Amino acid sequence: MIPESALAFLKTLLETPSPSGYEEANAAHFRAYVAEFADSVTTDPLGSVVATVNPGGFPKVMLAGHIDEIGFLIHYIDDNGYCYFKGIGGHDLSNAVGQRLTVHTAKGPVPGVIGKKPIHLLKPEERGKSVSYEDLWIDIGCTSKDETVAAGIRVGDPATYVDGFTQLAGDRVTARALDNRVGAWVVAEALRRVKAMQPQAEVVAVATVQEEIGLRGAKASAYGVDPHVGIAVDVTFATDFPSMDKRKTSELKLGAGPTVLRGANANRKLSDRLIQTAEANEIPIQLEADPAGTGTDANAMQISRAGMCTGLVGVPLRYMHTPCEIISLSDADHAAELLARTCASLGKDESWIP
Repeated sequence: MIPESALAFLKTLLETPSPSGYEEANAAHFRAYVAEFADSVTTDPLGSVVATVNPGGFPKVMLAGHIDEIGFLIHYIDDNGYCYFKGIGGHDLSNAVGQRLTVHTAKGPVPGVIGKKPIHLLKPEERGKSVSYEDLWIDIGCTSKDETVAAGIRVGDPATYVDGFTQLAGDRVTARALDNRVGAWVVAEALRRVKAMQPQAEVVAVATVQEEIGLRGAKASAYGVDPHVGIAVDVTFATDFPSMDKRKTSELKLGAGPTVLRGANANRKLSDRLIQTAEANEIPIQLEADPAGTGTDANAMQISRAGMCTGLVGVPLRYMHTPCEIISLSDADHAAELLARTCASLGKDESWIP
């Protein structure tokens, strides 16, 4: 069961907007949480937070969960005060139409909505057409460019959906940015738990930045930490809802445990150790297969420097990259326990070369 203080930390991460390139607020929350038990906490030049337990231990293990989220970036304000924007990360724009959002300015948050021509006024040739960024705008209620600028909005300000943490049935929760605040939470919580297990390994938990725009934070932090072993934690596609074809992806369910990747992006010895650790400690897991590199921090970590022994643990999630992502809290809890116990099991005399 997740301790109340740890659950409060997760809620704080989810309620704090931090789109790629603008992660400072949540980086501060991460630093404050891990400072209570880590032996050292630093921040690298890109903004990723690096927290260490048992410095000087062997092997050195890096746990990575990215702390950024998708969002929008204002690039043009027209004469009527409407703000046009580009995507930070990957968006299905059909989800964006009519959403409420917050523009984050130097003067503070500014509420707005994403506007689009209503269906009643669309020409026949426009109906059924996929939505593009040029068809959408942010409306903060102003009537001129001067009024919008006076409200504090400038070109380059980011915006995020407003949806925060909401408890659903059972242990299911929904929020805007579970991808991948839950991964950052898992590595922090794993670090807290492994400290009490007195590991031989040096364990380094990293809240990486800019994952959604090219795994950029993980590339830099993996190079800087230079670990022997690395495990990334990210969300992965749950398939337990209508229209998901299990012939195309692994069968994964909310509440059935975190996933362990098997495939080219995961060192087989490390995948086997994760599985063995789960079995020995009665931690439920699900197996996921991917034959190539993944779109996660594990991809950047595996090919850092001369290569890293890398694994990937996933938290099943429904409705990825929407304002209403859903996870089971038990999956996150079990992921943290799996990482902590795996790190505690690593010995000084083991080789991780395939």
